[in-house]
Amino acid sequence: MKQLFLSLSSGSTSLLELPVPSTKDGHILIRTHCSLLSSGTERMLVEFGRSNIFDKALQQPDKVKQVFDKLSTDGLLPTFDSIQSKLDSPIPLGYCNVGTVISVGKSVSSISVGDRVVSNGPHAEIVSVPSNLCAVIPSNVSDEEASFVVLAAIGLQGIRLLNPTFGETFLVSGLGLIGLLTSQLLLANGCRVLGIDPDVEKCLLAQSFGVSTLDLSSDINPVSWCYDETDNVGVDGVLITASTASSEPVHTAAMSCRQRGRIVLIGVSGLDLQRDLFYKKELSFQVSCSYGPGRYDPLYEQSGIDYPVGFVRWTENRNFIAILHAFAKRSLSIKDLISHRFDFDNASNAYDLLMSKNNSFGILLRYSSDHDLDRRTVRLRPDASATHSSFGLDPTIAVLGSGNYSSRVLIPSFKKAGAQFHTLISTSGGGPVLVGMKYGFVCASTDVNSAFHNPSINTIVIATRHDSHASLVVEALACGKHVFVEKPLCLTTDQLNCIEKAYNNESILTVGFNRRFAPLILELNKQLKSLSGPKAFVYTCNAGFIPSNHWTQSPELGGGRLLGEACHFVDLLRHLAASPIQDLQVTTAASHQDCSDTFSLQLRFVDGSIGTVHYFANGSRSFPKERLEVFASGKVFCLDNFRKLKAWGIPGFRTRRSLSQDKGHQNLCASFLNSIEAGQPPPIPVSEIFEVQRFLLQSVNQ
Repeated sequence: MKQLFLSLSSGSTSLLELPVPSTKDGHILIRTHCSLLSSGTERMLVEFGRSNIFDKALQQPDKVKQVFDKLSTDGLLPTFDSIQSKLDSPIPLGYCNVGTVISVGKSVSSISVGDRVVSNGPHAEIVSVPSNLCAVIPSNVSDEEASFVVLAAIGLQGIRLLNPTFGETFLVSGLGLIGLLTSQLLLANGCRVLGIDPDVEKCLLAQSFGVSTLDLSSDINPVSWCYDETDNVGVDGVLITASTASSEPVHTAAMSCRQRGRIVLIGVSGLDLQRDLFYKKELSFQVSCSYGPGRYDPLYEQSGIDYPVGFVRWTENRNFIAILHAFAKRSLSIKDLISHRFDFDNASNAYDLLMSKNNSFGILLRYSSDHDLDRRTVRLRPDASATHSSFGLDPTIAVLGSGNYSSRVLIPSFKKAGAQFHTLISTSGGGPVLVGMKYGFVCASTDVNSAFHNPSINTIVIATRHDSHASLVVEALACGKHVFVEKPLCLTTDQLNCIEKAYNNESILTVGFNRRFAPLILELNKQLKSLSGPKAFVYTCNAGFIPSNHWTQSPELGGGRLLGEACHFVDLLRHLAASPIQDLQVTTAASHQDCSDTFSLQLRFVDGSIGTVHYFANGSRSFPKERLEVFASGKVFCLDNFRKLKAWGIPGFRTRRSLSQDKGHQNLCASFLNSIEAGQPPPIPVSEIFEVQRFLLQSVNQ
């Protein structure tokens, strides 16, 4: 199957051959019939991609601040790599998709295979979409009509915020696709509609729907015109559907409104508000969020948890259904809204037209039905057969997961360590293909079994969501594979027991506790080994805020930040103490969350050493993230953010500095590969991995 992507670094579009997505729980798989270009959002994205680096920075001042914060804490090279990685990662385009359901995941009950549906899926031959973002199309609504549903729902949500009543007069500022659809919906509500736009053709089209219009390229003042059209009363409200950096639409809206008028921003506009206007008229101003309630809520969109209709009448899904009913009843029309149709294989021509000065309006992409629905693996380059070293088979790796950490940290670290990649696997095809091509994988796949049962693959790297780690580790070990699993190893004691039972000495098993292998930690550990007596550790992690509804904060999906992240620091102190953990206690700050993300851990070790881990999510991101202090035998060591190691009480010790952070990712990957090649013990003793995990799980259940 093919999917359309945009390069943020150049603004160019490309069609990539991807494996068919897997059918995830709560999702449906759709074979696309047609999809509609968004002349607002997609034009803006392409323009952003085609702008130079300075213009990109000017358009995102908040991101510039983040860059400077990262520079001050992490150094130049990690900051540059982070920026380059963002720009080098193509993004999928499109969110107006119509097609036929070919597969449904578990827990989906309202949609069946064979249904014709509209969704916010991207421009792709086959898409995977959460069920709450799909709606079944009535039989008397055409595919082309349905392709406008998502855009119309954006306008409908703005109307709901406007709360119109029969007989009121509203101004629609901007007569693009959303503006024209919104105008029709207001007319269907029994309202009088005025429309303004600098394009005379759009004004004429709006007039054909019953809208009174003003061509802004004329010499007529739009504010005076609005008062003339309303018997000098002013409009009851304004819907801004334009897309511009100027604040002029907001100023015109405020001046055109009557006393206590309402203004809702659906499109994009500058927000340099004139307080005096809003103050004297007591105007209300609100920004509409996309398709409606549920948008950007992962529990609603990804987990399929609906809002009760008695409390939230109109969700984004119910807005989709309402628009479909409007098409079915012929109270909404797309007459003359489609100006061009392109075959999907010629999608680049559609974007050239969109960005040109030639007149265009609704641009539709049409798809053929000739798809291989079972092709879950695509080849990216010729296969290289595994080679034998003097000790055994060289590691040939399949990586499960192509998300942010995997693609930006883990895979590059394995690449630098000399890894031989075979297959990159994820539930959707975009990630494994894009990342796989960049780092030289042989195949990209959405079929996890292709890794477990491929004899050419002897090593599995797991970088998926935390709740999947344990089952994947057990399956990989059962298939005789070597396993590298990103932390955490598992989320429950039962899972840990299953892993311990599945583990045997014939496979190398390690967890991504990379900090043990950081160059400055290696130097610190060298110094500590020469000292006698118990040690005292203080580890402070300025972890930063993560929203409570993020999956990592869920006990079931992510295990919370204690299991998911703080395990790093418990393992590191266990390593530096060189003594088994005797006791681990946790003290949490007051929190309304299921898993507190601000806490302190107190550790006691068998040799008498003690350690404290302060993991705080309530600090400033501009403060360095990590700091380790060690007190032992009259000596003190301080490691600042893996960039500087200082010591007190050691004559002649020179402070070690690094231009950039090195948290040991590459060293760990190299050690893991070497263990396989040379037939040596794993880089982290498995007994210590199990020990740390068991104490962490016990602390969670205290």
